[in-house]
Amino acid sequence: MLGQSIKGVLAASAFAAAAWATPLSAAFAAAPSANSAQPAEIAEIDLSVDYVTIDTGSTKTRGIGYNGASPGPTLRFKEGQEAVIRVTNNLDVSTSIHWHGLILPYQMDGVPTISFDGIEPGETFTYRFPITQNGTYWFHSHSGFQEPDGAYGSIIIEPTKREPFRFDREYVVVLKDKHPHSGDRIMRNLKMTPDYYNRKQRTIGDLFQDFGDKGVGETLAERGAWGAMRMMPTDIEDVQGYIGLINGKAPEQNWTGLFTPGERVRLRFINASAMAYFDVRIPGLEMTVVQADGNNVQPVTVDEFRIAVAETYDVIVQPREDKAYPLLAESVGRSAYAFGTLAPRAGMVAETPEIRSEKPLLTMADMGMAHEGMDHGAMDQGAAMQMGPVDKQAMQKDAVDSGAMSGMDHSGMDHSGTDHSGMSGMSGMDHGAMAGMDHSAMGGAGGDPFYAPGSGLTPKAANGGKVLSYADLRAQAPRYPDREPTREIVLRLTGNMERYIWSINGVKYADADPIRLKYGERVRFTFVNETMMAHPMHLHGLWSILDVGAGQWDPIKHVVNVNPGTTVSFETEVDEAGQWAFHCHLAYHSAAGMFRKVIVEGGPSADAGETAPGAIEAVAVQQEEL
Repeated sequence: MLGQSIKGVLAASAFAAAAWATPLSAAFAAAPSANSAQPAEIAEIDLSVDYVTIDTGSTKTRGIGYNGASPGPTLRFKEGQEAVIRVTNNLDVSTSIHWHGLILPYQMDGVPTISFDGIEPGETFTYRFPITQNGTYWFHSHSGFQEPDGAYGSIIIEPTKREPFRFDREYVVVLKDKHPHSGDRIMRNLKMTPDYYNRKQRTIGDLFQDFGDKGVGETLAERGAWGAMRMMPTDIEDVQGYIGLINGKAPEQNWTGLFTPGERVRLRFINASAMAYFDVRIPGLEMTVVQADGNNVQPVTVDEFRIAVAETYDVIVQPREDKAYPLLAESVGRSAYAFGTLAPRAGMVAETPEIRSEKPLLTMADMGMAHEGMDHGAMDQGAAMQMGPVDKQAMQKDAVDSGAMSGMDHSGMDHSGTDHSGMSGMSGMDHGAMAGMDHSAMGGAGGDPFYAPGSGLTPKAANGGKVLSYADLRAQAPRYPDREPTREIVLRLTGNMERYIWSINGVKYADADPIRLKYGERVRFTFVNETMMAHPMHLHGLWSILDVGAGQWDPIKHVVNVNPGTTVSFETEVDEAGQWAFHCHLAYHSAAGMFRKVIVEGGPSADAGETAPGAIEAVAVQQEEL
């Protein structure tokens, strides 16, 4: 498996399946039953971090990979094992590996400056941690832009107990947005010209089309509003011009997964993209979603699903006919697509279905401007939105970051030197200007509750069928006892597209205090998205219990997507001590400041003694907007 070695008491043949395809029989071969009374089985893996050439057929670029390839290998573990992973850095710069979605000691989480110092050139670092879960996950570098440049791979963890669903064969399907520019170059271009990669800007032809569809008056008023905000309805994707990949293969290279007609095939989808959301469909086949972010969910049958950056979804399909089926993943902005084939025989290529040509456009709802009670009277054509003095004072309060929680007193702090450039009225669009909006009543009005009513981003299936929504997800079994949160933390997602600054509560990471949590408490995080872009928010080390209104059946995730103009909440049981990263998983948003450190105080390793999860008595929810 691309140089991967697995030793210990497990027979090597148990893990000899190909990196991207594993028949069910091989998945369980020679795997002994777990016995907690015995020492954990050791799964040893050697990984090298290397410069590689990434060949998409139309482009060849220098990138970074693992064991000489990008994507890296699929690492297979069994729940209950202990992982020992030796990582050797063959680069000429420091590197790291983050085990995305895995619950482990924070020192093994792989985030430089938060959990460890990184792996220097020529060094070998050994990660060692227990495997306490099962499901589909992935791993990637958390250093610079190495992940966008190719440093990623997948993880499969087999459960100790029988799965609650049947399948005969499985494939990992890793989606990726491969750009001919390096991550460093992309970031420089975005900071220089934020719409550098926006290749779908509206034209004079679109203007006259709008005149005919909406009338001259309405069209000019709408164009004036967008101009006042220094925004465009096409600002859906920060980066375009990439090639969509499936398991490292471009559409013309045709990644293929084989099946025997009538088999139930498990597809483990992972979105390892830097920036691209994908709408996934297999024309001719329904997909039954059985797992989200590595956790089993009650089965949902859909025709299509949207997968945010860093999310994973496992689906079951059952192709009955002796023919090739296309696997299509279109970017949400319809600027690129990834393509592969499910086929009964090698060498077959499915016919590419019609790629949707209609480009989605942002609406005023996505800008948070379609809500009752909002006064648009101050908006003038050609003038940028600015905050008034009252709004600024309110945002000053918001800017005191989440370190104020857990009893920390910031009342005497001097913020006069803090850079609030992401929150004050600037020459460009200032998303902090929406800080006073009330999002509490948003969602659910005649559509998907996780999109603003009237949103231009709400997904629609190509065949008019069902699209997966977060609202459809229910946990297969509760992971935690159902209890009230001890407090609520409100995090406003903010930014400035003109200067390409992304932030939380108007404060970028370099200027922010950590979010402090107490071991054993249950915290409710509420995101208010005041920007025009979706943000996949990833909390390391702790599970995110997404609030879909299902109580104890709320799904458990490690990435929660927050769409423009919406408010989304999740709760977390604070049951892992240490320091953790909390950030938007869009690579360039994270690097531009939408990032926080989370410090969990107390716990079994604390000098003050042990505190068991759940030991803090539930009290009335204390809402903290920081």
